[in-house]
Amino acid sequence: MRTEGPITGEQIAERLNVTRAALRPDLAILVMAGIIDARPKVGYYYTGKNAFNMLVEEISRIKVRDVQSVPVVVPTNTSAYDVIVTMFLEDVGTVYVVEQGGILAGVVSRKDLLKIAMGSGDLHKVPVKVIMTPMTKIIVTTADESVLEAAKKIIDNEVDSLPVVRPLAADKTYEVVGRLTKTNITRLFVELGEGKRR
Repeated sequence: MRTEGPITGEQIAERLNVTRAALRPDLAILVMAGIIDARPKVGYYYTGKNAFNMLVEEISRIKVRDVQSVPVVVPTNTSAYDVIVTMFLEDVGTVYVVEQGGILAGVVSRKDLLKIAMGSGDLHKVPVKVIMTPMTKIIVTTADESVLEAAKKIIDNEVDSLPVVRPLAADKTYEVVGRLTKTNITRLFVELGEGKRR
């Protein structure tokens, strides 16, 4: 069908030595999957898409908003100790530091906390703003960005998650509205693989 299409159902059945009725359900599945298409009075033809191409198309259509989770945030006056407690209780590896109104000020990861914990300081007295990654170095995503593009950012920047933000002004301030993690992306692939997401 790739090289000789379009080809009629009768011709396919004849070549496979089966009846057209026996072939009809298989052709219907291939058409629904997008691997072949049919034109009335012309026949079936190969669309040029394979399963991998269709998976890439599907992932490109899925937006961050479809898979994001609730952000875990702490205010800028939180101590390093309280951030550790928050990470433990919320079972997350990254916490977003916000100013009043949910404005993103920084990000704190397990690695940041490990560095400060290995020092000799009192974690109750160290403010989170001393150890957080500042806004100038934070990679963000938006709810409208494709999951594929956001996943590339996670890989390229070697981070565990991205804050999902809503830009507020021209001065590059962002409100935190969600988080996109490696777990969110893995869950998406599992759902696609199990056919649970359409």
